[in-house]
Amino acid sequence: MTRSTRQRERERESETETDEQEGVEECPECGSDSLVKDADRGELICEDCGLVVEEGNIDPGPEWRAFNHQERQEKSRVGAPTTQTMHDKGLTTTIDWKDKDAYGRSISSKKRSQMHRLRKWQERIRTKDAGERNLQFALSEIDRMASALGVPRSVREVASVIYRRALDDDLIRGRSIEGVATSALYAACRKEGIPRSLEEISEVSRVERKEIGRTYRYISQELGLEMEPVDPKKYVPRFCSELELSEEVQSKANEIIETTAEKGLLSGKSPTGYAAAAIYAASLLCNEKKTQREVADVAQVTEVTIRNRYQEQIEAMGIHS
Repeated sequence: MTRSTRQRERERESETETDEQEGVEECPECGSDSLVKDADRGELICEDCGLVVEEGNIDPGPEWRAFNHQERQEKSRVGAPTTQTMHDKGLTTTIDWKDKDAYGRSISSKKRSQMHRLRKWQERIRTKDAGERNLQFALSEIDRMASALGVPRSVREVASVIYRRALDDDLIRGRSIEGVATSALYAACRKEGIPRSLEEISEVSRVERKEIGRTYRYISQELGLEMEPVDPKKYVPRFCSELELSEEVQSKANEIIETTAEKGLLSGKSPTGYAAAAIYAASLLCNEKKTQREVADVAQVTEVTIRNRYQEQIEAMGIHS
């Protein structure tokens, strides 16, 4: 009898340990799965019945409290996170340009000249060979072009990863560093769903449009980058904003693109030209007329392209000009 009782207790304890390892997924009282963690009290609470399912949870955060960004910066004792946008991933030491000690007091002229020499040598030894110097130059080019285009940080990270993959696979041999860096940025923009046309990319690059397109096709094929066709609707908000058109025109342009794309008109067409023609048609329908020249300048396409796409779209929509 005693043995069976002990056996049952052992089985109960093992089941409890298993539940703790797997994590509580539902409330034992009402069976609800709406469980919320209260980080301040270290408790796991059921939203439906209010039962405290777990308490005394370990807080993995810092032991200090901060109420604004400045306090967090002052109390934080860790460095910046690693990033792919720097050749050393941001792990090397940097010597501050401020000639002050730990207490904020100015240092002597002798120490100042010593720190200047240290700073100079620190910059020199950050790159150990020509390969790292080239990588540093390529990543700085990506950062410069991304800043000029106004794309978010995530695009720069993806572009840096693509460039590093191309470097590891020895795809840069026989091609310019600027060309591969620009192609990596163009691929990253498409991958992150923030499309920029080749014309826009070539304006901020030191490489011609033809070379960017050729290098991009080569890299995407060799690295196996799965690129979906660019949706023309992603260009509409930016073009409408630059043309100072209303939300009504924007929604009408999206409607034209959706309707005509379903009929197969988008196949083989330039997404920028297609979006520009839809915006031009929508501006006419909403009585906010813009000339073909104005729309063409913003979209960086020719007026002939807009005219051709416009005629196709209004015919497919059943609108008579």
